[in-house]
Amino acid sequence: MIYRFVILSDEVDDFRRDILIDSDATFYDLHEAILDSVGYKKDQMTSFFICDEDWMKEKEITLVEMDTSSEEDNCVMDATRLSDLLDEERQKILYVFEFLTERAFFMELREIVTGKSQPKAQCVKSVGNPPVQMTNFEEFESKLQTSAVHLDDDFYEEDDILNLDEYDEEDFGNLSEGNPFEY
Repeated sequence: MIYRFVILSDEVDDFRRDILIDSDATFYDLHEAILDSVGYKKDQMTSFFICDEDWMKEKEITLVEMDTSSEEDNCVMDATRLSDLLDEERQKILYVFEFLTERAFFMELREIVTGKSQPKAQCVKSVGNPPVQMTNFEEFESKLQTSAVHLDDDFYEEDDILNLDEYDEEDFGNLSEGNPFEY
């Protein structure tokens, strides 16, 4: 079987990549195909996340074996075939390419072609330029400093502090009836 993935970015509106890859290929093969299609260096930690229909992360596939105390099985890219975890069209995947800021590509398994094979992953559609691979933290920090709200001692006025002793039961109603937080 051949899988066709569509890859989009929330950072660049006109960016799109379509990749054809055999279902028996590994997530590492897909990882390499993505990096080749966008021209990124291959020296960064990355992960795939199988997501639900609302893009909530469900299962992680890491680039290298991670020592976790979780009872959940760890999936590693070079040991996990695409067909092991992907079996229906429209499955959603996040490909996190910058770990510190969790910048990612949004991927969807758009099509499954049965009865055919794909010897090597291939980018069949390339539109737009990808976002930069790594965040420039010096530039990011300077933007934060110019736009940050500075909280000093005068930010909170003493008059603004809520003193619960000033209120009686009538102010809050009868909280004891059906209150799940009552001690």
